[in-house]
Amino acid sequence: MRKYSSVLLSVLVAGSLLSACSGNNNGNTAGNKGGEASTAPTNAVTDNTATATDAPVDDITQRKVTIKIHYPTPDLTEVRAQEDDKIKRFQAEYPNVEIVKDDWQYNVSEIGIKMAANEAPTFFNTYATEAKFLVEKGWVADITDLWNKYEFKDQINPVLQNQFIIDGKVFGVTQKGYVTTTMINKKMLDEKGVAVPPMDWTWDDMLNTAKGVADVKKGISGIAPMGKGNEAGWNWTNFLFEAGGEIQKVEGGKVVATFNSDAGIKALDFYKKLRWEANAIPQDWALGWGDAVGAFQQSRTAMVMAGSDGVIEQALNQGGLKPEDVLTYPMPAMEKGGKHTGVLGGDYLVINPNATPDEQEMAFRYITFDYFSDKGLEALDAVLQQRTADGKYFIPPLLDYYSADSEFGKKTKAVYDKYTNVYQYSPDIMGLLDGKPEAQYNTQDYYATMSNVIQELFSKKGTDSKSQLEAAAKTVQEKFFDTIKAE
Repeated sequence: MRKYSSVLLSVLVAGSLLSACSGNNNGNTAGNKGGEASTAPTNAVTDNTATATDAPVDDITQRKVTIKIHYPTPDLTEVRAQEDDKIKRFQAEYPNVEIVKDDWQYNVSEIGIKMAANEAPTFFNTYATEAKFLVEKGWVADITDLWNKYEFKDQINPVLQNQFIIDGKVFGVTQKGYVTTTMINKKMLDEKGVAVPPMDWTWDDMLNTAKGVADVKKGISGIAPMGKGNEAGWNWTNFLFEAGGEIQKVEGGKVVATFNSDAGIKALDFYKKLRWEANAIPQDWALGWGDAVGAFQQSRTAMVMAGSDGVIEQALNQGGLKPEDVLTYPMPAMEKGGKHTGVLGGDYLVINPNATPDEQEMAFRYITFDYFSDKGLEALDAVLQQRTADGKYFIPPLLDYYSADSEFGKKTKAVYDKYTNVYQYSPDIMGLLDGKPEAQYNTQDYYATMSNVIQELFSKKGTDSKSQLEAAAKTVQEKFFDTIKAE
């Protein structure tokens, strides 16, 4: 569900929203068949004594290469401008590379068709949940060799990058990530005289805060858990994790559903309390990500759970709220002293295995072009200047592609510190965040199944949590997990 964290801001921080499509290799048919790229002649030149002299260097910059990049959609005008600037700078350094724009967005239901038709991107964006799926389908290239040559690999955020390292092989590059957080509209709490909860808060604190702010007659909810689409199951999974539960386990080469546990029952029962005891969720509870975030932006709900930056972007720059009105909290612990576990997700860039070696290498260079670069910092500074001129706030991702304590992380913070319109997260939150990666097998199918459970719970009073989970686990097991051969 990481796709709901702000694509816009990650692109601005890194220099662009990255993703791309495999090209035609300038008419080289090997490019369309995944064949080897042509190389420069390497015949040795000899002198009269037949002693070989230096052979010409095999230089990729001397060969024509075409990559089709994923271009931002038309509605993202600011991001398109940033991408155009990146293309210009990249081609100034690599004039041998032809870049073709394509605004296709990764979709799990479309990627197979794209691959079969040989229309899939040279490199494309995807999500943390897709790693095992794409690797098993053979739809991503093993880029371990390119990764090992990358000089900044040790400064990449390992928490995020490790999601696409499978069996010691690298299959993608992290863009940014998130741990699900709870955003609180402090202004709404103040207006109702509800105390701001401690940052080291619990399920009871969340329940009491939501109950205190909710005003059914005015159409105001205390919290808006997502209630439709896969995001409903995604939102609920945070509570499963906080209660100590797991989605699945691998046992004897089989994937086994485990969310029908005591922890799952506790998590569903907590949702019951929000709905039926506190009456704190929207009366029209069938909200997707956009609906829930929109309700928060419009101050119709006091709390929403998601990746932080996308929510805050809308609240500050479209909803008219001030930074001091919007608080970012970790997910609540089930009880005092427990972990504030939130789903860990993120956006990744993967390379098409059907692209030629030259295309794959240039795709990797394009992906990492602004990473750890002074040009990237200059681009960030320019964005912040423009945001200042436009009277807009800038919201950094809570987790970025680089380690916060890396040299580049410190340089980035220095740029942020120059401006007053950069949203500041509480320094206390980082010590409480506990990210748990999404499951690697059929996560979206599990989310969709749990969304049906959530909808039944919200619409019918007195549902039995144990029975609901047993039925859901049976469906997921038989329909999806039983078809998997796990290694």
